[in-house]
Amino acid sequence: MQIARSGSRPSAKGPADWFTGVVRIDPLFQTTEPARAAGNAVTFEPGARTAWHTHPLGQVLIVTAGSGRVQREGGAVETVQPGDVVLFAPNEKHWHGASPTTAMTHIAVQEALHGTAVVWLDHVSDAEYDGRIG
Repeated sequence: MQIARSGSRPSAKGPADWFTGVVRIDPLFQTTEPARAAGNAVTFEPGARTAWHTHPLGQVLIVTAGSGRVQREGGAVETVQPGDVVLFAPNEKHWHGASPTTAMTHIAVQEALHGTAVVWLDHVSDAEYDGRIG
């Protein structure tokens, strides 16, 4: 058994290559082989979001605070609230982030396949974020 005490793992700023706006990543648990899962609490300030990306084995988001937006390629921009659970299929191109006026926090859980948990793509444009193109 391991207990990872709250505050024992430092927060990190979301890298500009992967995010638009102010994003804080708080690690919850990391993959230790043979397990493949890792989880982070991610907080997006208003208007902040991920770039488009995929996960080889999919991703689960559990919204814990605020109001956010999610979109899969070819789908509508959807609003998410605390208690919502979002499941992205393996290799499904998507993005997620806060609403324009309210911060959002979610727990993100994904698995690594051959050492890769995420493939980062292009940044989400303002028009995509606003749902004007998709």
